[in-house]
Amino acid sequence: MISTLQENTAIILPENGLEQKIKQAELEKRKLKIKLGFDPTAPDLHLGHAVVLKKLKQFQELGHEIVIVVGSFTARIGDPTGKNKARKPLSVKDVHHNAQTYIQQLSKVIDVEKTKIVFNSDWLDALSFSEVIQLMSKVTVAQLMHRNDFNKRFTENTSIAMHELVYPILQGFDSVQIECDIEMGGTDQLFNCTMGRQLQEAHQMSPQIVICMPLLKGLDGKEKMSKSLNNTIGLTDEPNEMFGKTMSIPDSLMDEFINLATDFSNEEKKALQLKLENNENPMNIKKLIAKNIITQYHGHAEAEVAEAFFSSQFQNKNFEEKVYEPISIDLLQSQKNTMKAVELCSQLKSDLSKSAVRRLIRSGGIQINHIKITDPDQEIELLLQTKIKIGKRDFFELYN
Repeated sequence: MISTLQENTAIILPENGLEQKIKQAELEKRKLKIKLGFDPTAPDLHLGHAVVLKKLKQFQELGHEIVIVVGSFTARIGDPTGKNKARKPLSVKDVHHNAQTYIQQLSKVIDVEKTKIVFNSDWLDALSFSEVIQLMSKVTVAQLMHRNDFNKRFTENTSIAMHELVYPILQGFDSVQIECDIEMGGTDQLFNCTMGRQLQEAHQMSPQIVICMPLLKGLDGKEKMSKSLNNTIGLTDEPNEMFGKTMSIPDSLMDEFINLATDFSNEEKKALQLKLENNENPMNIKKLIAKNIITQYHGHAEAEVAEAFFSSQFQNKNFEEKVYEPISIDLLQSQKNTMKAVELCSQLKSDLSKSAVRRLIRSGGIQINHIKITDPDQEIELLLQTKIKIGKRDFFELYN
């Protein structure tokens, strides 16, 4: 049991803490409380989130209690992004919309019916100002400066807003409120999770242990999977899109996807890794990875259909034989019979930002009637049967 729970983890703090917590719970004849907190800053979960969720599922299947803490308060103040500026705070309406979407998507991995879901605004909104000051007094500025991005920004004389320094303390206080035994997160959450340990000790509680999972890289193979970087495979992506995205990952990312994104058995994973070492055609291995991922979130039948679609759509070199999504010219928001390439593609691919579309155009990733378009401001005639290819996977055809 311990070895299964430790599998694929990047950090367990303290190192022997998991075994101690499990023994403690057995002696006290109770379930462990396993916490995962998230700020609903974007409405979609992706495979990077699923790395942590699948570890939670293991605890849940062993009978322990999963507590999801929705940052309904902290998302409204804006948290440090781990980069050089704070994330933009959200409105109450945005928070509730995104939170409901998150909770629905959690059911793709964990049993939501057996999961406790709480909102940190329930206790953080209730704090008086004097109670906030008392909470702040339990942490020193020197301790906060141990957080890497705070330290870097301070050294580089880059501004740090006071609310950013408070954010890790509020996250730690969540652990006090729910009497957490184990807090889960990615490795980028290590500092904030250890803050929970410190505040629990300050409140004369047994400190939680921290389990951090590796950060799954995104489709670019460089940065962590992140909605803001447009490099994600979403848990609610359609099977065909999910398959195509998986096939587009760099070869260097396959081993990481096998370990973190699939649910192959250990024996199956070793067999695939052996194929990688023996230089088997990467496309064959990626197909197996893609089918496994889609089976997890959509089912086996959908995975089979998605593979067949990919084979007919993308392994066929003939531009004319692709399957195009029909788009009515009348539905395009244009006052004339032409549109700039960036405007046209932005409307066809509303999930991409305009800046991302511009980059795609300039890099030659857009074709209109077989011809690459490299000027985002080029005027495109909105004619019947105009064929548009955006990136590697999206094909559109205009009709009246």
